[in-house]
Amino acid sequence: MKQFLILVVCALGASRADVSHLQLATTPEPHAPANPYVFSYQAGRAPGHVDRQHTEVSDGSGVIRGAFSYVDPKNQVRTVQYVADENGFHPQLSHQLEDSEAVKAAKRKHFAAYNRIAQEHASHTPGQASLAAAPHGSAAVNYATQKHLSAYERIAAEHAAIGAQQEAQRLALAAQSEHGDIDNGQYHP
Repeated sequence: MKQFLILVVCALGASRADVSHLQLATTPEPHAPANPYVFSYQAGRAPGHVDRQHTEVSDGSGVIRGAFSYVDPKNQVRTVQYVADENGFHPQLSHQLEDSEAVKAAKRKHFAAYNRIAQEHASHTPGQASLAAAPHGSAAVNYATQKHLSAYERIAAEHAAIGAQQEAQRLALAAQSEHGDIDNGQYHP
């Protein structure tokens, strides 16, 4: 229901947008030779108010130059100028991006851990594990490990005894047989 409400609000907002100032140009078909073009638009959330714009120019040789601007959540106008060519998309920002305090703290923590691990790995001889650096189980993990190993050993012994019993029965049956033919562990009368 929340998603439907958001879609309805977006649709209502778009239907009220002032689009009289839009200048749209068509782009060439992919298989047709490139044609020069100019593309530009301005839009706003309220009639007569422009809070974003985009302009793009192509000379027809495959190089596209453009710029777009928008108003960010802090009410600052941000502009990005770009060139797109055979080597990719190359943007230039009009503003320096700043990390929030939470992002700065997370980066410091990450780089401290990275550097610590890099030093630990640099001090070890390749192929030689350090027992001091190896994880150690808690008392609960050690208890569960012992319990598992004891159950495994008990079950393995039971299976070995059952296997020995079956082998003895097979040999006894083969000895009682007239022919006593045994092929690949199977009795054939």
